[in-house]
Amino acid sequence: MSGDTEHGAARAGEIALDAPFPEADDAGLVFIGRIRSSHADRSTCPKNMARAREGGAPARAEVFAPWRPALAGLAPGRFVFLLTFLHAARRDLLVQMPRHAERPTGTFALRSPVRPNPIGLHLVRLMGVDEERGILELDAIDVLDETPLLDIKPWFDTVDRPPEEPA
Repeated sequence: MSGDTEHGAARAGEIALDAPFPEADDAGLVFIGRIRSSHADRSTCPKNMARAREGGAPARAEVFAPWRPALAGLAPGRFVFLLTFLHAARRDLLVQMPRHAERPTGTFALRSPVRPNPIGLHLVRLMGVDEERGILELDAIDVLDETPLLDIKPWFDTVDRPPEEPA
């Protein structure tokens, strides 16, 4: 199905889910905090972390009180993955027409926030860690202010670096 949707006019070549969006099964997810950024709406939000770092706008993750003990061991200078729930994103597009592309592309071949389960993955550098207050100062972020935080996972060079290409 393509054309107008409750989210506005579809771009040429886009295909939306041709059925009502399915009822969500309860995955048992809880928000452990929120992201604080200077990005108030999607038109001003960087489209990726590279652009966010170019803009130089620092941000922070605020971790809710019950989860603050889990911050033990994090330190400034480390990289961590933040997983977020992209609450303002559409969830119904199967094929999208990115502004920078020449042809439509399947959602699972894109890093777009528009997806059935809009979970964001952000590799950030910790600039500061305040365990007591639950504040992680970040080098940058590419999400809207108040985006819910789902999880924090450390980046390890030994396991997260892609394998070298054979010569």
